[in-house]
Amino acid sequence: MADRTPAVEAAIEAELRLLAPEVRTQPALLAALLHPEFTEFGASGTPWDRESIIKALSENTHRTGRPIMTSRMRGVQLADDVVHLTFDTESNGRTAHRSSLWRRYEGEWLLWFHQGTPFSADDGTPET
Repeated sequence: MADRTPAVEAAIEAELRLLAPEVRTQPALLAALLHPEFTEFGASGTPWDRESIIKALSENTHRTGRPIMTSRMRGVQLADDVVHLTFDTESNGRTAHRSSLWRRYEGEWLLWFHQGTPFSADDGTPET
C-alpha cells in the first residue's frame, strides 16, 4: 500500500524535479539530487554511477526540452531515512516501469538507487 508521509511526499517532489528537462541538463542541479553512492540500472540495461549519469545527462544534446511524462507514482517509507518509489514513464514513445530508492543524507532526500525496465505500452509487458 502506498504511503503519503512527509518523507514520501519529499521523495516524490525530488523525483519529479530530477525528471524535469531543466534539471537533467544542469550538472549542479543533478548532483544536488543524487546520493554520493548513487547507482542505476537504466532501461537500456546500462549500469551507471553518479559521475557517469551526470556526465551523460548533461552532455545529451538530443533533448527536446519536453518533460518526461509520469504515471502511477506511488511510494512507501521503508525506514526513517529510506523511501521506495515506483512509477511509469513515457518519453519520445519509450515507456518504462521505474523503481527508485531515496535516502535522507545530511538532511536532504537524495536518490540512492534507480532501475528502469522497458515495457510495451500496449499491454504493460517487458520488451524483449
